[in-house]
Amino acid sequence: MDYTIKNLREAKDVAADAGLSDSLEARFAHEDLESETSGISYQVIKAGQRQPFAHKHGEMEEIYVVISGSGRVKLGDGLQDVGPLDAIRIGPSVIRAFEAGDDDLVLLVFSPRAAGDAEVVQDFSWD
Repeated sequence: MDYTIKNLREAKDVAADAGLSDSLEARFAHEDLESETSGISYQVIKAGQRQPFAHKHGEMEEIYVVISGSGRVKLGDGLQDVGPLDAIRIGPSVIRAFEAGDDDLVLLVFSPRAAGDAEVVQDFSWD
C-alpha cells in the first residue's frame, strides 16, 4: 500500500526559521507526506496579527480553508471577512494576505506542488 500519515504540527515551522514566529506559524508538509504532486500547509496567523508579506503565483491556484478563528483576507484591492469552514479559492495572479481577528486564524492550504511559482509582493499595502 502507498500512503503516509503525518500530523501537520510535526512538520517544520518555516516561519520560526525565518524569524516570523511573533505573527505566524507555517508548516509545509508535502515532503513529510512524500507527496509528489499535491501541496498542503498548516498556517496560523496569530491573534491581531497580519501575514508579514503578501504573495501571488505564476500558474498555480490555492485553496485556503479556515479551520478556526476569524479575520480578513486581502485579495488584490479588496478585503473579505473569513471564518470557520470558509473555503477560499485564489487564482494564480491574485495578490493575497491574511490577518487574524481576536483569535488565532488557523488555515489549511491546498495547492499543486510547483517549486519557484510563488512571488513575494514587495509593494503590498493593507490601506
